[in-house]
Amino acid sequence: MPEETQILVVGGGPAGSTAAALLARQGFGVTLLERSRFPRYHVGESLLPSLLPVLEAMGAKELVERHGFVRKTGAFYGWGGQDWSLAFDDPGRPATYSFQVIRSEFDHLLLQHARSQGADVREGVKVRHVALHDGRAATASWTTEDGREGETSFRYLIDASGRAGVLGARQLRTRRFHDVFRNVATWGYWRGAAPLPQAPEGAIGVFSLPDHGWFWAIPLHDGTLSVGLVTDTRSFNRWRVQAGSVEAVYREALDRNSTLTRVLQGARMDAQLRVESDYSYVTDRFCGPGYFLTGDAACFLDPLLSTGVHLAMYSALLSAASIAGVLSGDVEEVAARRFYQTAYRQAYERLLVLVSAFYRIHDGRDAYFRRAQSLSRRDQQDLRLHESFLNIVTGADDLHDAQQDAVGLIQEKLTNPLAGHPRRGLGGHGTSHMVPLPMDPGQAAAGLYLVLAPHPHLRHA
Repeated sequence: MPEETQILVVGGGPAGSTAAALLARQGFGVTLLERSRFPRYHVGESLLPSLLPVLEAMGAKELVERHGFVRKTGAFYGWGGQDWSLAFDDPGRPATYSFQVIRSEFDHLLLQHARSQGADVREGVKVRHVALHDGRAATASWTTEDGREGETSFRYLIDASGRAGVLGARQLRTRRFHDVFRNVATWGYWRGAAPLPQAPEGAIGVFSLPDHGWFWAIPLHDGTLSVGLVTDTRSFNRWRVQAGSVEAVYREALDRNSTLTRVLQGARMDAQLRVESDYSYVTDRFCGPGYFLTGDAACFLDPLLSTGVHLAMYSALLSAASIAGVLSGDVEEVAARRFYQTAYRQAYERLLVLVSAFYRIHDGRDAYFRRAQSLSRRDQQDLRLHESFLNIVTGADDLHDAQQDAVGLIQEKLTNPLAGHPRRGLGGHGTSHMVPLPMDPGQAAAGLYLVLAPHPHLRHA
């Protein structure tokens, strides 16, 4: 184990592997410590087209293309009494397709790619503590799976430790849970399922229930269909008591959706059900002296719009560009941190409001579930929505008036379709429209913008 490194990455999931690969490709010294041995199981199989430019920037696009994952060309919704398809070939999208992945294989590919680009990847190593010297992250204490202990010093730390949150959640204790999206996910894998009817090739299916929550259905390249139920915690617990078990809740919910009932007719569940709480949270600061929090270590969002891996790799790209900019002498560290905090926080908040707006259009759910998915007053007060967000979404001329009820105004606008889009779902307000990469001076964050070629770095607007 190295005693010192330029950049220490904690965690080998999509965030950590992406950041490590991007920085190692530029010749920086990168050490990545991952507590597990890959491949390892993880949920979150449906990827967004916005990841294609990131995969290309890190040199992994062809690697992922060759693996044989299901190519995802759109989505199908049976939501609030309406059925509609969404194709990814609309003008302005970053790519016309994405992937449905088995995360154990996808994550392993990215970790191996980071190693191939020059990162020193160590698996089976758990980071126990990060020491701050005069307020700056400086060293990390670790333990190997065979009991050895040690310490590694670094110039920069990228905390990609996921929900464990080695630095932000465990040490700094700056994680705050939202009042909204306190849900539970229950999912299993089905073999022998029929294709989703009327859906684009490889599409994810999203189906609302008439009372509690919704289902996802994701086709995977091993021949299984991932089918998950998401419902609010109170309804789930009450339902489980009435039904007698988690599996009874899951199967009763399936019986209430005619489309999934037809798709799964004759299919069998390939493994036991899994259950996980999907509480949404955010950390007060995404970065500080000597460190950057990426992916789930910084924030977590409801899985409705499949934004988990997007936020992980998006933040990894921003953090790698920020660190590279400082180490190359292009920008000062304080400016780079301000860029990262602004750009990543803005992306998270936009998606938070977008998911909340999507839930609001669902008229077929009961009153409690509706309230449970609405941003509380406390959630709204803690959002620091940038004025450019109001300009992009609302076109408001008087921003002072808009600030009085920014979230309400934004959500109202999001429920109205963009020009040329039908009045259903979010009417064209997709993730690529709401969270574009800040790649030109007009989209600058804190006076800096991102340049991808020849390597990701920052430039003054």
